Amino acid sequence: MAAVPSRHRVAVWRELRRIGAVSLGQGAWAVPDAPVFAGGITRVVELAERGDGEVLVLSASGRTGADAARLETLFTADRAEEWAEFLTECDRFDAEIDKEIRTGKYTLAELEEEEQSLERLRRWHRDITARDVFAAAAAADATPRLKHCADRLADYTERVFAALHQM
Repeated sequence: MAAVPSRHRVAVWRELRRIGAVSLGQGAWAVPDAPVFAGGITRVVELAERGDGEVLVLSASGRTGADAARLETLFTADRAEEWAEFLTECDRFDAEIDKEIRTGKYTLAELEEEEQSLERLRRWHRDITARDVFAAAAAADATPRLKHCADRLADYTERVFAALHQM
């Protein structure tokens, strides 16, 4: 892809990361051969072509079982990192709710902000789940943590409602 402007290369790189592609180095990226990645690959090609770049899309498999296992390991490690970050964000959400309760900040504006945060966590959970085709071990913790966040928001919502209606 041409060196100028870089926004096209960055757009391609961001789309590859968004779909969960694994960098193999020297501009080579890989995703498992699964339907969930087809739309992302199409977007990568379109973005590259807009910047007068070239993309070569190949279907490949490892020469040996060890090669295929290595790719699966790389892909699953990336998903494990995403799940770890997701769980950290769940912890932050939980801490934020604790802070609002501790300080008695029961406002509609704060409630709306927390609702948006939970919705962002839900979208993120859906996105990671869709591309976690090899089921990284950390995924098992994610669903109960997301439910915990939803339960915390429900409790906070009740507190906001009570505070606003105790006139």
